Amino acid sequence: MRFTLSSSALFGRLSALSKVINSKSSMPILNDFIFDIDGQVLHLTASDSENMMKTYVEINDCDGNGRFAINNHDLLEALKGIPEQPITLEVNMELNSAKISYQNGHFSLPIENADEFPEAQSLSESASNIQIPCVMLADNLNRSIFATAQDEIRPVMNGIYFDLTPDCLAIVASDGHKLVRNKIYTVKSDIPSSFILPKKPAMLLKNLLGKDEYNVNIRFDDRNAEINYGDGILICRLIEGRYPNYNSVIPLNNPNTVTVDRISLLSALRRVQPFTSDSSNLVRLRIENNSIKLDAEDYDFSKTATEMVSCEYNGMPMSIGFKASAFIEILNNFDCTEVSLQLADPSRAGLVLPQEQPENQDVLMLIMPMLISD
Repeated sequence: MRFTLSSSALFGRLSALSKVINSKSSMPILNDFIFDIDGQVLHLTASDSENMMKTYVEINDCDGNGRFAINNHDLLEALKGIPEQPITLEVNMELNSAKISYQNGHFSLPIENADEFPEAQSLSESASNIQIPCVMLADNLNRSIFATAQDEIRPVMNGIYFDLTPDCLAIVASDGHKLVRNKIYTVKSDIPSSFILPKKPAMLLKNLLGKDEYNVNIRFDDRNAEINYGDGILICRLIEGRYPNYNSVIPLNNPNTVTVDRISLLSALRRVQPFTSDSSNLVRLRIENNSIKLDAEDYDFSKTATEMVSCEYNGMPMSIGFKASAFIEILNNFDCTEVSLQLADPSRAGLVLPQEQPENQDVLMLIMPMLISD
């Protein structure tokens, strides 16, 4: 079997697929890419047993169909230095080898039987369906992944929750100390449904999705999801369990609102953070008279820092404590110029919102306060 294709097209597809493969796999075949030639199309697959990615690339001068496996590391190492040009693969199924020829040379690699490769679990007939614009999904994943947990006791917190309701699609992530809730009003369903996407497939999607104008189609049942994006498919096992009632932790009445330049506050937090205690990472905000005073202290090492940031504030003077690293993460995951910090009192969670919401969306982040002593 012999076929020709673009070197950069093949390398680009394989590089994307390689992200799903674990460094140590329980099955040797999971270290391989699966090549499946059907007519003028080469279908490529990789998996880690829980997540499977599929893509395709058009080929030329193909003289037959076939299916085989090649080790991912060896092939990527060999291809990455070849500039854009047509390359030819000659596959000898009897000798279990593949010869790859290019302009100035060639190399050969062993191939394996692809029949040992595990098949993806099919979705049930009652699977639900979501269609969401590619850019919108990418933006929401980018905003949410940092807030997921690493919790062995509550694995449901380790993923991103997709909650489809008659009003909107809510995309939620929380580790118990911070929370992100994105509402997309253009995506909704009369039949409520939900699923929890694990962090690894969420990261894979975040890196795969670009700025192209197409819809990502997500089909899911109680155990698995099939995500069709552009020129590929991601099939993944979902996190099973009931996600906590995220709306119940979001305070509704927050009379004290601070409007502040995001970069100014973020920069100030980064400067004072090194002076916080290693054990608490506490930074105290004193808000009054259109200014925020940030205080950090580590008395064990005789370190203190204070910085002032201008803001708009007409509420009661207030002192409230936050974990500096969590606050920095939240501000870093907005892309707006100004944010609003909505507060009720020092004992209740603070809400951080963009001053201008994205079109047809509602973005909210929450940070739990820390106990401070006046």
